[in-house]
Amino acid sequence: MEHILSFFSSHQQMLFMLILMVFVGIEVIGHVPSVLHTPLMSGANAIHGVVIVGAILVLLNADPNKPLTLVFGFLAVILGTLNVVGGFVVTDRMLEMFKKKPKK
Repeated sequence: MEHILSFFSSHQQMLFMLILMVFVGIEVIGHVPSVLHTPLMSGANAIHGVVIVGAILVLLNADPNKPLTLVFGFLAVILGTLNVVGGFVVTDRMLEMFKKKPKK
């Protein structure tokens, strides 16, 4: 227990910034109009594509004798890929809502 308390006391500023960023992020995303949501999703997908490239580069430079590093790198690539694919699926479905329906 003493180790946990010393961790929190030594990283107090970083924890404060993390909590502040969570609240600011919730406020910013909560006030985005629906018209801007699709472009923001596309931008987030592009950023996550860069994250996947970074995860692949880190995984390529990982020490092969440390299996935990390889597992975490592999999970980062898989979860990043799932995030990008899911974002594109959601963006595609949102764009389908704005198309005109064919008349019978």
